[in-house]
Amino acid sequence: MIWTRFQKLALIAFITVEVLIFVGAVVRATGSGLGCPDWPKCYGCWVPPTSAEDIDFSQLKIEKFRAKAAAHGRDPATITPETIKAEFDATATWIEYFNRLTSIPVGIATIALFIAAFGEYRKGRTRVFLAAIASALLVGINAWLGAKVVFSALKPGTITVHMALAILLQCVLVYTAWSANDQPWKLSWKQHVHNGLRWIAWILFGLIAIEGVLGSQVRQLTDMLAQTHAGHPRSEWVTELEQSWVYLLHRSFSWLILFAGAAFLHLSRRHLTRVGWLEWSVFGLIFSQMMLGVVLAHIGIVGIAQVLHIGLSSLLVSALFLWLLGSTGKVVSVSGESSPAR
Repeated sequence: MIWTRFQKLALIAFITVEVLIFVGAVVRATGSGLGCPDWPKCYGCWVPPTSAEDIDFSQLKIEKFRAKAAAHGRDPATITPETIKAEFDATATWIEYFNRLTSIPVGIATIALFIAAFGEYRKGRTRVFLAAIASALLVGINAWLGAKVVFSALKPGTITVHMALAILLQCVLVYTAWSANDQPWKLSWKQHVHNGLRWIAWILFGLIAIEGVLGSQVRQLTDMLAQTHAGHPRSEWVTELEQSWVYLLHRSFSWLILFAGAAFLHLSRRHLTRVGWLEWSVFGLIFSQMMLGVVLAHIGIVGIAQVLHIGLSSLLVSALFLWLLGSTGKVVSVSGESSPAR
């Protein structure tokens, strides 16, 4: 399949979102979400300060800082210019600032995709046009939600929705790129479209979605531990997490995904003309997630493992979604000639 310019643009948009997800994972793993306590500026500036002495308090709205403190159960009266200076963390500030900068290419790419989609509409590809509109809307909604995340002082539910919408955006971009072709890519089956394999793939997709919800709840627990156990080694966090049924379910549920992934790969080898990079990528990402889970469960809440665990999960969803899109593929006879799927 030859990629069109529009498909390449959709791929670029997808890559920018994936990079942003990884950077966002770094923000979460390092606890830098409030590194910039205001939005869209950071400490009242478009370029944040590098030291507490550089903070211009005439640009800050102290009342908003106090409102966030109250939301965290802290006495708002304790929020003063002196305490803000004392609590300033240049590393967290610049990690969050870089996260915001990384969102700019996402906006540019999706706007460019939206404009280019009018050409697809003139070609009669209405679904592609609507998908491009949906991607632009999702970017706008998530940008607004990003501000809400800051203004809510990292309210857990808001963060979860923020991440979920980013992954939904990726799926929309995958569909946009896949469908913007006269002959979208399809799987090649040996004898007929095997509904058993397709059902396994859909079940696997559902299990991954459930695991993602559980994982978001676990991340909320680790966020709380980052505040309450800031002075303790991360290796000790697991003991605290094991007191939660959500964490235990999340850890055990991963075995279902591994077994479903193994069944998916086995049936793919039996019923597809060849097992390509996509099938191996899906299983490889599942296995990688299991290994990262082992690190997090038995070694400790290691920052780099957290980042990879979050980032690779979005790639896994996208890869499996692409497979599902192409699963109504053509049948290849023994002689090598294609025939309609039954």
